[in-house]
Amino acid sequence: MTLDNSWRLLNTVYNLKPKQVFFRLYYLTRKRWYGICSYSYPQTIPSKGNRLILTDSISTLSSYENNKFTFLNFSAIFKESIDWNYLSYGKLWTYNLTYFDYLQQKDMTQEIGLILINDFIDKFTSVTDGLMPFPISLRGINWIKFLSNHNIIDPKVNDSLYAQYYILMDNVEYHILGNHLLENGFSLLFAAYYFQDEEFYIKAKKILREELEEQILQDGAHFELSPMYHQIMLLRVLDCINLIQNNNWKNQELLKLLISKAEIMLGWLNTIVYENGDIPLLNDSANKIAPTSEDLNDYAFRLKVKTRKIKFSSSGYRKIKNHNYEMIIDVGNIGPDYIPGHAHSDTFNFILYIDGNPFIVDTGLSTYETNTRRTLERSTASHNTVVIDNTDQSEVWGGFRVARRAKIIHLKESENYIEATHNGYKQMGVWHTRKFTTYEDSIVIEDSIDGSGKHQGIAYLHFYPGLLPKIKDNKIIILDTEITISNVESLKIEAYEYAPEFNKLIDAFKVKIIFSDNLKMEIKI
Repeated sequence: MTLDNSWRLLNTVYNLKPKQVFFRLYYLTRKRWYGICSYSYPQTIPSKGNRLILTDSISTLSSYENNKFTFLNFSAIFKESIDWNYLSYGKLWTYNLTYFDYLQQKDMTQEIGLILINDFIDKFTSVTDGLMPFPISLRGINWIKFLSNHNIIDPKVNDSLYAQYYILMDNVEYHILGNHLLENGFSLLFAAYYFQDEEFYIKAKKILREELEEQILQDGAHFELSPMYHQIMLLRVLDCINLIQNNNWKNQELLKLLISKAEIMLGWLNTIVYENGDIPLLNDSANKIAPTSEDLNDYAFRLKVKTRKIKFSSSGYRKIKNHNYEMIIDVGNIGPDYIPGHAHSDTFNFILYIDGNPFIVDTGLSTYETNTRRTLERSTASHNTVVIDNTDQSEVWGGFRVARRAKIIHLKESENYIEATHNGYKQMGVWHTRKFTTYEDSIVIEDSIDGSGKHQGIAYLHFYPGLLPKIKDNKIIILDTEITISNVESLKIEAYEYAPEFNKLIDAFKVKIIFSDNLKMEIKI
């Protein structure tokens, strides 16, 4: 291992919680011991499930039809037998296959659903990735919803399901934390109610009480700062409210906590979403993965959960909105420190919609595979901010790792003005400051590179597919919008690939702006 790699690893591990380190080592050691002892988890554990009463939730997008499964824009047809370990499209596709979200699609019948469930049970001993705690968590909720909605009491299914929850209880994701641990807690709450199991309930209650306080920020954002994951976590909170409201057990002691979190999460979502319903593709966010904001609001209405009005603060996002444009700005830190796996190196990134349509956009997210595309999508150069000396602000690596991190060291803001400085280049003796001044029909963005020595700054602007920028002197012209650039050394139009969904890339254009010391951009709308 080189010295640079050693420092990178040290910077990554330094930010982990002691709990994460302990459980990583504990689970690794135990796995090896289980292998030596030839220990395996039981396939079934005798149990008795109870039909739950549930208000209609949110139907998932159709992903199953006649043994054809479609996830992440890839399809596979299993003509004779379903391969629950199918890896041709990567692990995330395999996980989706074993989540069983398709049990919640509108056209799923009781007969087909049970055939799929029983096929999985019959091949239980050969399943690999699908028996990890995260897929178990999602699959458990989907099975319980399906069984309850169809009034099915099936001993074979119940015995297998209980055995899977036994695996989850023995492998709660304390080594990862974040949304994984919350998913474990949500699922164990469903299992506790379904099996009337005290042990499951105690574990679920502890996880949810601790993690909802930790993971839902003061302004209502989920702390991994991805609008997509925020939508997913909000769905789970609403599902748990649904569960507790309709099934009288344990004096509904978690209901107050869940409702308070749902209200503020709804407020954050409704504030960040664009007028046309789009979510900004910030950090690891993609379309057609999470429920839409409209569906989540409708679901909350059915559960009589209200929206709380919020003002952006701790999430680091800011939004400027008037009758001409909507702009979202990121002036927050990479977060959270101990699980930044879904974070991008995008400090001072901004996204701009004009007249309700996307104009300047984030590159987006197309893959979770550890490859060059994943590294590119997380890099500073894939966002509408500034790269100094061809170095990322924060050192993203390995698919889901971050070593050195940019921190906000100065923030000043008023109604129409935001000024912030980050220290992502302090190792070079350099600090980057960006100022946003907003008017009714224009936006002024000023960048300054302060510190020792001479450094090259590159500002990027990524335009939505179909928009064709033209450069005339020091101006970028697109349709009726002009962007005037001051103190620029060079302007260049380049192609890039916009990623609105997993495994979907669309050709588009970006402008690369090279400067030294100071840069000024004025967007006239």
